[in-house]
Amino acid sequence: TSSRDTHPNFIYYKCEGTNIVRRKITRSAAGFAAAASIGIEVRRKAWKGAEMFHVSPALRAQAIPLFMALNVCSSIGIVMMNKWVFENFNFKFGYALTMVHFVITFIGLKVCAMARLFEPKRLALMDVAPLSAAFCGFVVFTNLSLQYNSVGFYQLAKVMTTPVIIAIQTTYYEKHFSRPILTSLVPILLGVLINSWSDIRLNLHGSVFASLGVLSTSLYQIWVGTKQKSLEVNSMQLLYYQAPLAAAMLLLLMPFAENVFGDDGLLAFPWDGASAAAVLGTGCIAFSVNLSIFLVIGKTSPVTYNVLGHFKLCVILLGGFLLFKEPLVRGQLVGMSMTLAGVFWYTHLKLKEQGEESTTARMEAGGAGTSK
Repeated sequence: TSSRDTHPNFIYYKCEGTNIVRRKITRSAAGFAAAASIGIEVRRKAWKGAEMFHVSPALRAQAIPLFMALNVCSSIGIVMMNKWVFENFNFKFGYALTMVHFVITFIGLKVCAMARLFEPKRLALMDVAPLSAAFCGFVVFTNLSLQYNSVGFYQLAKVMTTPVIIAIQTTYYEKHFSRPILTSLVPILLGVLINSWSDIRLNLHGSVFASLGVLSTSLYQIWVGTKQKSLEVNSMQLLYYQAPLAAAMLLLLMPFAENVFGDDGLLAFPWDGASAAAVLGTGCIAFSVNLSIFLVIGKTSPVTYNVLGHFKLCVILLGGFLLFKEPLVRGQLVGMSMTLAGVFWYTHLKLKEQGEESTTARMEAGGAGTSK
């Protein structure tokens, strides 16, 4: 048998049999020829995949802002595109639209795999099923929360996702959050609370749905990060399995969650070229949204992704004021200012922490090299 590990400059092969052979193979034609001479076959396809995904820590750090920018732009785009589809084509089937989004996401990932942008990794469905189930719970319960609650309480419930994630990670995953990081979250949460306070109304059913929505959303975002580490996969490899499984689960839920077979149901919807193109267009944007969620959480953390979500809320409110002349009251301006101040504070602290961690890692690596 043989196993292969990657290194910035070499590939190592360890062959086990009557004799143990260890060879260092350089990245060159001569290196591959030398490997063939001792009976080691280099698989070109696997080599390309390894070559592609070996990225230096510095380059990964530079890519994080790009992932965040992709998430912000695509998330705002999907909100406006979905609203346009709902209002202009009277397409009121949110679950069906989400299912289409995941089908197109899977197709997009399939194209990426064919183009060798990533190498699919075989995963057990039971390993991915909890992640897909948590996503379906997130879709179902947040929709029910919006249906039974006021917009203010709906937004307040979404804000609670951040402290719930911190509580779950601290309790069950033994993750430590520094005091400055926790303090920086206070103005963010207070800002969103002030923004939504004027429209908060409570009821029993709505509170239950909102609580379940917060729990499922928190678990989904945590598992997006932990599954990538535990299953040793990257963002694309995990989403490649999660997308079709989530689409299948939503397909089973659709008859119970929305009108499918009635006179005004999904099957009776008057499709035409424009409506079909609009729905497919939302799916293309959703591909960017879904992929960027996995990229951001995989490279940062669920809490950082939540902070980014609060920033997106401020951008959406400000965009509505500037582009569509939607009114902003004084409380909303105060809330947005507090939220944005907290976001910038949190970002500063995280960058400082990452810089300290990089410095420590370089010092440890230097010390190890010296000891050798």
